[in-house]
Amino acid sequence: MEWYKIYNPKAMNSFQFVAITGIVMSALAHLLLHLWGKEVDSFNYLYVCWGVLFVFGSIQNLRHNPEEDDHHHHHHHH
Repeated sequence: MEWYKIYNPKAMNSFQFVAITGIVMSALAHLLLHLWGKEVDSFNYLYVCWGVLFVFGSIQNLRHNPEEDDHHHHHHHH
């Protein structure tokens, strides 16, 4: 398993990147609302959704091997 794909932004795929961005944006919004004294329960569902997306992206990323792409690009003439 290439675990660096989970925590190294350069190795992340778009699912993971979107999920991280979503979590950061949600956390910032959550913090602002908290400072204003507004409690929003639905934010917990947002974190769950982003978390699921990140896990999905991580699985896709870990399953994806660059070696597997080779046979798509090289056409063997028999």
